[in-house]
Amino acid sequence: MLTGDEVARRALCVLVIEDDAFIGTLYEDVLTEMGHRVCAIETTERGAIAAAARFKPDLMIVDASLREGSGVGAAQEILRVGFVPHFFVSGDIIGVHEQMPGAIVLRKPFLEHELARAIQRALSARPPSSRD
Repeated sequence: MLTGDEVARRALCVLVIEDDAFIGTLYEDVLTEMGHRVCAIETTERGAIAAAARFKPDLMIVDASLREGSGVGAAQEILRVGFVPHFFVSGDIIGVHEQMPGAIVLRKPFLEHELARAIQRALSARPPSSRD
């Protein structure tokens, strides 16, 4: 497994879980400008789980609430298979923390530098089993 620093030095394969097509496209544009590649933009919980299995992303950006299913539920299912650096985007930080204590959450709306900071925090996070 690569460390956060090693991953940060190369282009990331990013899975975006977002049910608003416009916002998903904005993420893709910003991530591309940062030198990363969006492997998929998924709009449903089921699609996100399948895409994670298929693409093995280096990072996931997860909208906590989806029209079909739950972004938090998708992340929980994906993380059962193995750790993937991730963070949630939501207007309801408390709600996300109730479902996943300690989760990294970026509050909507946000600025590009806040997105970059959330990416770094996610890449620096260690899997729960390796925490002291």
